[in-house]
Amino acid sequence: MLSAFKTSSKFFHTRPEVVPPERFRRAMGCFASGVTVVTAAVGDEIAGLTANAFSSVSLDPPMVLVCVDRRARSQEIIRRAGQFAVHILTSDQEEVARRFARPGPEKFEGLGWAWDAEGMPRLDRYLARMSCRLSAVHAGGDHAIFLGEVAALDSDERPAAPLTYFQGRLGALRLGHA
Repeated sequence: MLSAFKTSSKFFHTRPEVVPPERFRRAMGCFASGVTVVTAAVGDEIAGLTANAFSSVSLDPPMVLVCVDRRARSQEIIRRAGQFAVHILTSDQEEVARRFARPGPEKFEGLGWAWDAEGMPRLDRYLARMSCRLSAVHAGGDHAIFLGEVAALDSDERPAAPLTYFQGRLGALRLGHA
């Protein structure tokens, strides 16, 4: 991809710098984000993953996106399910985030969760939870970008701090008092 710079009514085209993945990872680590667990299921196949590449996209209709590594087993289950749930985690759910960041089917074992009416795995605890219908999947380098229309949502109305991710570490956002 070329970038253009206009100087004295002339355009100069330059190639972007080749950015090494580790340098890019460190730079992106400077952007603090929240932490989510994304779940989906098809029949007996259940999947869950920790994701911090999550964002709102639209208010009308309500839409979100989540980015999932293309090599992850979970991304194929989300595609086949045509739906997924996003759980925004609270600051005391660091172990849940770590559990779902690891590969393997045992992520749900011993954890409080249940099936919802649409057949989606739903964690018992979260700051907010969204059930999404898959609207589109886009290629995004080594990740798949899942766009989902929010079909249902609920949140815990008790004040709680979100779990955060910053410079490779999980942490908590301190809630200030006005």
